[in-house]
Amino acid sequence: MCTALTYFDASSRPYVGRTLEFPVLLPSQLGFVPAGTNFTSQVPGKEPVAWTSKHGFIGVGTPGDVPQPGVPIPPPSLLLFDGMNDAGLVLNFNAYLDTGATPDSGGPGAVLEAAHLGSWLLGNFATAAEARTALANQPLNATRIGILGNLPFPLHILLTDAAGQAVTIEGKDGTFHVFDNPVHVITNGPNFDWHLTNLGNWTHLDNTDRASATFGSLTVSQPDSGIATAALPGSNTSVGRFVRSVYYCNFVEKVPDPDAAVATLSAIVNNFDRPRGATVDPPASGGEGVDIPGVTGTSTEYTTNSFLADTARTRYYVRNYAGLNWSVFDLTRLAGNTGPRLIPLASLDNLGGDATDLLATA
Repeated sequence: MCTALTYFDASSRPYVGRTLEFPVLLPSQLGFVPAGTNFTSQVPGKEPVAWTSKHGFIGVGTPGDVPQPGVPIPPPSLLLFDGMNDAGLVLNFNAYLDTGATPDSGGPGAVLEAAHLGSWLLGNFATAAEARTALANQPLNATRIGILGNLPFPLHILLTDAAGQAVTIEGKDGTFHVFDNPVHVITNGPNFDWHLTNLGNWTHLDNTDRASATFGSLTVSQPDSGIATAALPGSNTSVGRFVRSVYYCNFVEKVPDPDAAVATLSAIVNNFDRPRGATVDPPASGGEGVDIPGVTGTSTEYTTNSFLADTARTRYYVRNYAGLNWSVFDLTRLAGNTGPRLIPLASLDNLGGDATDLLATA
């Protein structure tokens, strides 16, 4: 599963980080799409939605259908699940199996495939408010995603802009809804408003260590610091990760320097890393998981990739499970490209540091 969260620095600039968990490494691509690129989204039997991107954007996508050996994956078929545009608008797609939206729920007129929401949102809008207004008038079809078990769009979205405004896009009651996201966090199920209600059970959280106490005539003290985090949920469930994300984003020191802020965000995201085998899911375990074609028997979800976004400087950071360091891509320097650029995400395994030119010359 996945965790997406937002850290604010001392000047209230937002930095968005996320981990991506799956039982297998998806055949993902990292791409840059310049402003002026044409897109079309076609739901069978419906009018197409066509647009020309107003913003250049960078993002990571995977084929919507199971790829065939030796057959290239054309860029339009990629399901964009994470990225940022040149206005600092960031999107994160997280698994949400109880989508609450049904296929062909878009209604009459031009209908947008939900699988194309990533490119539509990043290409057209600078702020969460702009996107929210447009979504109110744009019917969506809950696309069945072949590589995710052919489920009807088993995902929901955190959308965060450079001013720190955030919304969650989620299926509910047969269609899609947009919710304000005052905590700037999403994980997975249950539904987003359930998570907000559940925070009422965690009003006791505080980052102040109570290092000593007296029981009767006995005074005791902690041998170390950090007892405040004992109150946090310890599991990797979506509920536990949601509460821990809110805790870290609220209490971690607000630093003034952007480079220090990125390093701080990285330290927060590291708390949600999951190595292979830390938990396993036998077929009869009953746990919620995405049914990936080709994955049978006992599986283990692990952090296949992590991403950071510096919204003010429009820098995008990538780290794969096999890598130790972050590779960074500067959208300002990519803006001069006249056509889309695409590289396999796995090509970053042994890299680190500035990788902008690698993508620019792809």
